[in-house]
Amino acid sequence: MEKREKLGSRLGFILLSAGCAIGIGNVWRFPYITGLYGGGAFVLIYLFFLVVMGMPVMTMEFAVGRASKKSIAKSYTALEKPGQKWHIHSYFAIAGNYLLMMFYTTVTGWMLHYFYLMLTGQFAGKAVDEVSAIFSGMLSQPLVMGGWMIFVVLAGFGICSMGLQRGVEKVTKVMMVSLMVIMIILAINSIITPGSAEGLKFYLLPDFNRMVEVGVWPTIVAAMNQSFFTLSLGIGAMAIFGSYIGREHALLGESLRIGVLDTCVAIVAGLIIFPACFAFGIEPDSGPNLIFITLPNMFNNMPAGRIWGALFFIFMAFAAFSTVLAVFENIISSSMDMFNCSRKKACAVNIVLIIILSLPCVLGFNVLSSIQPLGEGSTIMDFEDFLVSNLLLPLGSLVYLVFCVSRYGWGWDNYIKEANTGSGAKIPKWCRFYLTFIVPLLILIVFFQGIFKF
Repeated sequence: MEKREKLGSRLGFILLSAGCAIGIGNVWRFPYITGLYGGGAFVLIYLFFLVVMGMPVMTMEFAVGRASKKSIAKSYTALEKPGQKWHIHSYFAIAGNYLLMMFYTTVTGWMLHYFYLMLTGQFAGKAVDEVSAIFSGMLSQPLVMGGWMIFVVLAGFGICSMGLQRGVEKVTKVMMVSLMVIMIILAINSIITPGSAEGLKFYLLPDFNRMVEVGVWPTIVAAMNQSFFTLSLGIGAMAIFGSYIGREHALLGESLRIGVLDTCVAIVAGLIIFPACFAFGIEPDSGPNLIFITLPNMFNNMPAGRIWGALFFIFMAFAAFSTVLAVFENIISSSMDMFNCSRKKACAVNIVLIIILSLPCVLGFNVLSSIQPLGEGSTIMDFEDFLVSNLLLPLGSLVYLVFCVSRYGWGWDNYIKEANTGSGAKIPKWCRFYLTFIVPLLILIVFFQGIFKF
């Protein structure tokens, strides 16, 4: 068995954890639902729930990882009392990591494909319907999508096979810093575009009237949903990085830093999209249309749009690939813990596994498009996303939470001792009632809302 690796620096831990949290949900979904639910008013409610619901659960995942020094595969076994069955959740959490990668590798491939198209000027001079046809054309070509998906899998596991510090940590640091720089450049360009003021107003000024129009309760639920799902909690994707760090810093402070970074990226993504959309009189659509149809049309109308478009899609690819790397690391570490194998062997086996498991998502848009698991117009990817986002993340988070606060699990005293070890912000003792009774209720609201939406 190889000696357990450690991260080289605290910055590496924060950027890796933030990289896992920062994904398509931040830079794609957040700006749109912010606009839908009243702009600044929604952001305020979102931030509130991020702190009161997301942060405590994140400290629990980190605490379980740090105390056990194991991946999700063995962390419960190391901490639970003899005869307990908490470790059953490990199998669901590992399945969640694989399920997430079954569609995330494809979406990351889309971003890279669009970066290539922008860079080579293939949108230049295209009319609106021609830009739309490029997206549907990509979806109808399994070889194009499959090729990019395989590239993402090989690149991800290639980096992971180099080791935790020399591979994952080193590449993520470079990628995250590049992502921040590109975002700031894109946001400044968007804000100084003539006619962008309306977009800024729409996005940043709380419009409580719009919130009332959409509905106060739907807005609150949407904010809870977003604050919860943005952090990728519940499948051990955060716990793994907890297992790689020392005990110098208390876990609440670290969780807050990661939450701030995650939120900053989401908010700056809105600063890129809304001012530019309003400046060019383009309606900010939802879902794939926004990224793959609306924005390429906008870049077509922009001075030096080809450069801005290429920068935007490499930024999107970095956001997606940072999550891919983090989850691959969790999968590899779990394989090493379960089968007592080397990192290289875990990577080799999982390359084959993930490529095979990702094929249904790729083929679901073309060869297997007749399979519509969630009803008319749905795809295999929608179903995979539903299983992860609506079932495994909220229920997994609930398991982590009950494990940490209940005397039938690891227990409050053990959790609070681990979470508060080190310097920095501590979880106060009076939070026990809140974490034991209120937060589980909030998670159940998110869970049932997600289930009954379908």
